[in-house]
Amino acid sequence: MLWYVLKLLVLLPLIGVMIWGSLKLAKKMQGQFGAPTGGSKAVRIVESTMLSPTLRLAVIEFHGREILVSTSRNGLVRLAEAPARPEAQDGAA
Repeated sequence: MLWYVLKLLVLLPLIGVMIWGSLKLAKKMQGQFGAPTGGSKAVRIVESTMLSPTLRLAVIEFHGREILVSTSRNGLVRLAEAPARPEAQDGAA
């Protein structure tokens, strides 16, 4: 019985530290997976609005076009498409 309690006191904190470390590592590496090596992304999410817990509207910029899509559990549906708006410059009046 003493051996069991000793193993529990040693292994339980060790498992907790391993879980905490893996969560920190996952958070640090989250933005790096799937990113192109050139540094610029071809797709950019401009704006996103949640309509319900399972339905969301998103505006995605892709090759100079803004695409309005609806996302749900069933997938993506393209709703509209328009030319991309020019980005506002910092300090512009």
